[in-house]
Amino acid sequence: MSDTVPETGGPQEAAVEPEYDSEYDPAAPAPLEVPRTPTGNAEVDAQLERLADADHLATDGHVEVYEDVHRGLRDALTALDARPGPPAPTRHPTTTPQRGPSGHESHSTYGSRS
Repeated sequence: MSDTVPETGGPQEAAVEPEYDSEYDPAAPAPLEVPRTPTGNAEVDAQLERLADADHLATDGHVEVYEDVHRGLRDALTALDARPGPPAPTRHPTTTPQRGPSGHESHSTYGSRS
């Protein structure tokens, strides 16, 4: 057995450099193409459309868009809480306390007197 390395018999092959597109920039804007389904709420839909702005920005610009959209969605939810809703339901007439013969409220459903 020999410790020598066999010769290839020809000139050494040059190291092959991988070919790169000189115009490719991984930080360049690239559309995410995430589908945005309308919700029917104009305020929320406007914020969802605002997300499309991130498609035209470099990655480091996405944070500003996301924070803006988050703020807008939070404001839309807060506005829902502030809108007057339907009046609170009133108690059914049969659930009001009944007065006994002495004029005091009777807390028993069997009409016991105090």
